[in-house]
Amino acid sequence: MKEKLEGIKSEGLKGIETAADLQALDAIRVKYLGKKGELTAVLRGMGALSPEERPIVGQMANEVRNALEEALEAKKTYLAGAAKAAKLQNEKIDVTLPGARQNIARRHPLKQVLNEVTDIFVGMGFSLVEGPDIELDYYNFEALNIPKNHPARDTQDTFYITDNILLRTQTSPVQVRVMEKQKPPIRIIAPGMVFRSDAVDATHSPVFHQIEGLVVDKGVTMGDLKGTLEIFAKKLYGEDVTVRFRPHHFPFTEPSAELDISCFVCKGKGCRVCKGEGWIEILGCGMVHPKVLRGCGIDPDVYSGFAFGIGLERIVMRKLGVDDLRLFFENDIRFLKQF
Repeated sequence: MKEKLEGIKSEGLKGIETAADLQALDAIRVKYLGKKGELTAVLRGMGALSPEERPIVGQMANEVRNALEEALEAKKTYLAGAAKAAKLQNEKIDVTLPGARQNIARRHPLKQVLNEVTDIFVGMGFSLVEGPDIELDYYNFEALNIPKNHPARDTQDTFYITDNILLRTQTSPVQVRVMEKQKPPIRIIAPGMVFRSDAVDATHSPVFHQIEGLVVDKGVTMGDLKGTLEIFAKKLYGEDVTVRFRPHHFPFTEPSAELDISCFVCKGKGCRVCKGEGWIEILGCGMVHPKVLRGCGIDPDVYSGFAFGIGLERIVMRKLGVDDLRLFFENDIRFLKQF
């Protein structure tokens, strides 16, 4: 049995020394020190020894076990270190190599122009406000002097959720909400999404954006409206742009007008952008109707105001020379990266 123990020690140490990796090393451990290992088998056979031989063989078996365990631990440490070194060598990164090219995001052209418009009006003392996309019929129509059965409702192709709840067709409800909560002086713009049941084509979409503007104070006149919008047009399109107002009708303003600017491409001579007319319509505007003011708790005998509504897609298309509204919503990177 002593000779068998010496053989186990010799063979075990040799196997440990030649183990190439941690898996092979663990196989050697199981072979000699496992529950069914060779050293364990020897220890189980000690019952056949005489009382005098058992202590001697037991001590020798413990020495063999200790020797194998120490050798296993030392080899394990060595192999683990070698494996880590090899991994680091294979996975090292050359920090001097050029990095992979990254696509840099850009602001959407609608957002770019919206920011520009916002900066212009904030520079004139306007505040930025928002309102809900899902609106009450009262704010979207009735409070804006568009009662039930008014013909103006037919032109807006409304998405109704219930009889009294709808997707707003304009950002004008925001002006009503502001006037109900805030006493004059008021000077705000309210950009946001609006919804109308239009068929999708190059110039129409069921979802688009408007920018509502409102000023209410004592002594506000049509001249203030004209001056404000003329400054806006020149800031957005250039100092050489001229403006003209054409009479129009909106239920919530009186008098009402549409604002045209001289074509910034042909300078009024006529071209494809302005369809040969030399003028481009960009927004609707007018003096706030006294009935709207009164409905919001503002005395029209003391205060007056003006409002305007800008179609964001319209001014972006004409500013950037885009002729198809659908391009803004298709997210084609080839289109978007041009801006």
